[in-house]
Amino acid sequence: MNKLMEQIMKFGVVGVVCFLIDFVITMVVSGLLRSQAGMETGTAALIGAFFGFTISVIINYLLSMKFVFVRKEEMDRRKEFIIFTILSLIGLGIHEVIIMLCIDVIYENWLWLNSFLSPTLATAGAKFFATGIVMVYNFITRKKFLEQKEG
Repeated sequence: MNKLMEQIMKFGVVGVVCFLIDFVITMVVSGLLRSQAGMETGTAALIGAFFGFTISVIINYLLSMKFVFVRKEEMDRRKEFIIFTILSLIGLGIHEVIIMLCIDVIYENWLWLNSFLSPTLATAGAKFFATGIVMVYNFITRKKFLEQKEG
């Protein structure tokens, strides 16, 4: 159990670093799309989240396979990256659906939320919530499909 807790802590550190990268990119891109391109909040949030998520996945792969998970020695690194990417794309789908629901279904339709949450805060809240859900999914699937089984 101690080894699992250590692994979860390392996963958490890598996750925080990658989340910050993802979050900053999401907020900058979505803010620019809203202010410079006049895009609606929901569409801008989804596009910003896509770019933030994609860049953070590459960094997450490098850090996770170096510091968090024990590589399967028999697995080709290209295959490992493809599996990591497929799992991440499923996570991205989950991530985008959650953000869409938070913005387009909840934020846009609950007028009382609009009265105290700006589009930026709504996007940030949706991003935090989606990231928490996808983080659990990522740990479980990466551990199951990419990590060397013990003994």
